[in-house]
Amino acid sequence: MDKVLFRDRSEAGRRLAERLLGLAGPRVVVVGLPRGGVPVAYEVADALGAPLDVIVVRKLGVPHQPELAMGAIGEDGARVVNERVRRLSGVAPEQLEEVERGERAELVRRCQQLRGGHRPVALTGRIVLVIDDGIATGATARAACQVARARGAARVVFAAPVGPARVTPADLDADEVICLAQPAAYHSVGQAYLDFRPTSDQEVARLLALAATGSAAGAAPGDRPTHEAEVVVTAGPVQLPGHLTLPQHSPGVVVFAHGSGSSRHSPRNRFVAAALNTHGIATLLVDLLTPDEEADRRLVFDIDLLAERLLGITRWLGEQPETAALRVGYFGASTGAAAALWAAAEPSTRIAAVVSRGGRPDLAGPRLTGVRAPTLLIVGGHDTQVLGLNRDAQAQMTCPTRLDIVPGATHLFAEPGALAAVAELAAGWFADYLINAPA
Repeated sequence: MDKVLFRDRSEAGRRLAERLLGLAGPRVVVVGLPRGGVPVAYEVADALGAPLDVIVVRKLGVPHQPELAMGAIGEDGARVVNERVRRLSGVAPEQLEEVERGERAELVRRCQQLRGGHRPVALTGRIVLVIDDGIATGATARAACQVARARGAARVVFAAPVGPARVTPADLDADEVICLAQPAAYHSVGQAYLDFRPTSDQEVARLLALAATGSAAGAAPGDRPTHEAEVVVTAGPVQLPGHLTLPQHSPGVVVFAHGSGSSRHSPRNRFVAAALNTHGIATLLVDLLTPDEEADRRLVFDIDLLAERLLGITRWLGEQPETAALRVGYFGASTGAAAALWAAAEPSTRIAAVVSRGGRPDLAGPRLTGVRAPTLLIVGGHDTQVLGLNRDAQAQMTCPTRLDIVPGATHLFAEPGALAAVAELAAGWFADYLINAPA
């Protein structure tokens, strides 16, 4: 391997999460392999809005070379032995049994320590994403996948930031294996990381507790949100469900206006929102239509109605003690971008900044000339029709605007690295106009 691929496990987890967004759904559970796999798994679970747990496995190391795995054991009696490694290392069967007895006792101890007495998350009938920081021999990965199957998983996907070139699902007893990088010259997992310091048991326990509560209590300063809550937003005559994340000392809040067929559970918007949160920016992901209204497809394209809901949400933020003093920005996707621009043109409302992802600003029509908030338009380079519509809309706008094209991306930015590029661009724009803008 010629170069470092990831700064640390958290960055690797965020990049892996982008690759896994298509698997997001209510049946998904994320499990990390302690210790090093848990920081990676935490980022995946956070981006996908999935519960996080661990599957505890222990490597069976060769007695005179403990870093070399001749097998692994896991919870619920899972056991994998690499007979080839055992024989070549000259380990007798009774020596293997002795190593296994010691590791089995340690396995029980660590299960109790990491979970703190809590029962494991139920896996029956679920899609289980088994996450580690990398694949070495594959022994611990295989044991973990076997545990997931023993607990009733309907589908097992093993995912890691890095692994060997020829690893297959059959090698790991998984239905699918996903690796971000599989370099030809691959010798160890640590080669892929700039910072590969050991993860402590305390850090694993902290991340599990953080994921379980949805709170940032115990997070490193400036690293994680201090408050997250499901909220009900009153917008005119309706009440709309939302998810509010408030980093400590945030200067601004970004309201996400979802596109047609999307909601506050959109994994793509959650991914971008998480990136904004790491920059200290608060986010509100909120549905603009009630469940009954969503059944009427005409309302998804009623930009006037959607904009009115956004304005109602903005007024609601101004009435809440924790958000009343915050500057407000809009992040819109598809038709939601048109609604964001329509609302931003309202003379009575002061919006600090707008970002459009693959948006339809043309649907804001004559309201475009009234937008005063600095606006960033982000479009995929291969989304040619929408790109043309954005160029035409930008020509009509008189506020500060910029059009950024993500090379090779299509409308949903599903290509590797595309959504991360969107998140970086949006974070930079909102940093300029929410964090660094004069009060």
